[in-house]
Amino acid sequence: MVEEGKPAPDFSLTSDSGDEITLSKLRGRPVVLYFYPRDDTPGCTTQACGIRDDWSAFEQAGAVVLGVSPDSEESHAKFRQKYGLPFTLLADPDHELSEQYGFWVEKNNYGKKYMGVERSTVVIDADGNVARVFRRVKPEEHVQQVLTALV
Repeated sequence: MVEEGKPAPDFSLTSDSGDEITLSKLRGRPVVLYFYPRDDTPGCTTQACGIRDDWSAFEQAGAVVLGVSPDSEESHAKFRQKYGLPFTLLADPDHELSEQYGFWVEKNNYGKKYMGVERSTVVIDADGNVARVFRRVKPEEHVQQVLTALV
């Protein structure tokens, strides 16, 4: 589980373009690491398109934005292309990163319990420390919360 003020756990995951992305190699810039349940679903699309629509503000903050879900690289590539997403999506098919960061949780939908990704975001400062953690993010409010944390 990540904690504000502590170093963000390092990781390497494959991106939608097939490249390996390693957190420690991004030092020097703030990183927005957002975890979402599934590509091309209503809430996840709202969240991703919200970032896309305010992309200039993320660029102005110098932030690297990385979306993480259990979907495959191929699914991410289709999702990114379909909605013109200007940021990288990372595949976490075994949910190792989601577990490491504390966002792989038991969920309950109409009385059915299952494990899944809790929609959450971590803002990591340029030195690699956790600046903010947002849990149970509402897709419509996500962008403003994150941009406020980046200022």
